[in-house]
Amino acid sequence: MSAFKHRPFRKTGKDVDDLDPGARLRVIVLGGNEEVGRNCTLLEYGDDIVMIDCGLQFPDEDMPGVDYIIPNISYLKGKERNVRGVVITHAHYDHIGGIPHIIPRLGNPPLFASDLTCGIINKRQQDHQGTPPLKLHSVKSDDVIQLGVFSVEFFGVAHSVPSSLGVIVHTPCGIIVHTGDFKLDPQPGAQSIQETEKIKALGHKNVLALMIDSTNASQPGRQLQEIEIQHNIDDIIKNAKGRIIIGTFASMISRIQQIILACERNGRKIAVEGFSMKSNVAISQELGYMKIQKGTLIETKTAHDYPPDRVAIVCTGAQGEERAVLMRIANREHPFISIEPGDTVVFSSSVIPGNERTVQRVKDTLYREGAEVIHYKMMDVHAGGHAKQEDLAEMHDMVKPKYLIPIEGHYSFLCEHAKVAIAKGFPEERIFIADNGQMMEFDRTGDGVITNKKVPTEYVFVDGLGVGDVSHIVLRDRQELAGDGIVIIVAVIETQTGNLLALPDIISRGFIFMKEQQELIQNARRFAAKTLKDRDPNSAANPTYLKDKLKEDMGEFLYKKTERRPMILPVIVEV
Repeated sequence: MSAFKHRPFRKTGKDVDDLDPGARLRVIVLGGNEEVGRNCTLLEYGDDIVMIDCGLQFPDEDMPGVDYIIPNISYLKGKERNVRGVVITHAHYDHIGGIPHIIPRLGNPPLFASDLTCGIINKRQQDHQGTPPLKLHSVKSDDVIQLGVFSVEFFGVAHSVPSSLGVIVHTPCGIIVHTGDFKLDPQPGAQSIQETEKIKALGHKNVLALMIDSTNASQPGRQLQEIEIQHNIDDIIKNAKGRIIIGTFASMISRIQQIILACERNGRKIAVEGFSMKSNVAISQELGYMKIQKGTLIETKTAHDYPPDRVAIVCTGAQGEERAVLMRIANREHPFISIEPGDTVVFSSSVIPGNERTVQRVKDTLYREGAEVIHYKMMDVHAGGHAKQEDLAEMHDMVKPKYLIPIEGHYSFLCEHAKVAIAKGFPEERIFIADNGQMMEFDRTGDGVITNKKVPTEYVFVDGLGVGDVSHIVLRDRQELAGDGIVIIVAVIETQTGNLLALPDIISRGFIFMKEQQELIQNARRFAAKTLKDRDPNSAANPTYLKDKLKEDMGEFLYKKTERRPMILPVIVEV
């Protein structure tokens, strides 16, 4: 895998003096203002558009079969040529996951990101067969790129993946600052360099608006520093008597580096498990973001060749994902690793809301297998990558924007963020809490307004190879199938007369176990035959009428017999 080398990109912009003085800057958040995920923001002035981030959102429990959700770009239909570039803040999937699906539909505009982010984007693109190569441009934090009327600069921020960037966009109406995901950490370790002085310098530049991460806005205090986590990881690895198995996110490259350093200091070999984690480690090593001594990494299948107190396994699955490595280890489904008494299992991540039950299930299984389990509620083994309330207030003070735009979080998170700002003296009327798609506008004098105009932001579901072909109606059908199953009725009729040639066949899936319910099946077959015979004679050979009648009458019959409402699917075969 070839690493991305730095390739500065500059493009001559338009002379601001030639622009329409009455034009307004539009700021539109397509995703990320009502959920955690699918982060995507548009800046539009005249015929020029810049997109910041293009992420995915993982599905909720009521979205069976959906792989993930991406931003809705309907607003850009017919404006594809106006997209001068896409700027990516960092390599997490909630900021890059929509790229393979969306960028080709926009005519493949140039993408700008740090070298590590480019590397991970490129690898994900290769994994999507049939997608065209991207026009990726690696940038550093001191680069300046011109995208139409927009001049774009960057500043380094601390986050849980290295080389994360905040974005400074010079527009004809003023400066827009977009933090991306960040926390304040004076010693971020293997994370991105936090360019505090560059951030403070923004406070003297009359920033028009600050678009700022709100993921942890509901949590008081300050985010833990990475150096505190390093001490705790060192202690765990030093004191563990047997093997150590550590689950974390594949994208938490800084955490993986901390684990590797601690293992090297304590003489442990490390096996890395999980396709995405192996890929990210390889890219990070190649670009110099991860330092690993020769001989530290071993193949998982050789882990049993070493004493238990000299081995550690770093793997995916800390959220209880069904097919992730940690779950397969816990369930004895992994080909090389299973839990043994004396193992220590560490969950080095907080639980994403909604995953509590699956994580608890994994923990219970690990305890049953005799493992010692350590998670973030027992001791600090995870420092989040997002600023808490005191950090947010400090960022406000450093940047000193005229307008504050909380982004990246559920609507309640944005409101909590606003409360923090108001408590610190920020004028409430200059805080814009926008829905997804709600248009904010700024004029050339620097005055802004949150409008009632909205662009489409309905969910676009990715399901297998399909993008946008699964609707809420399809999801409702899937939910019904998951509830009471499906009953298929196959009836063969004579085309001209409409006469039934044999008793209809009944097929059940997820409704009843047919071998144990033969009497019900036979009664249902006879009822279906009677329904078809007792039809309106004027509709004898109308298949649509017959299907509707079967669906209605059989649904009522089965409910009376079972008090369940399976989906009824009639099939009429004409001969």
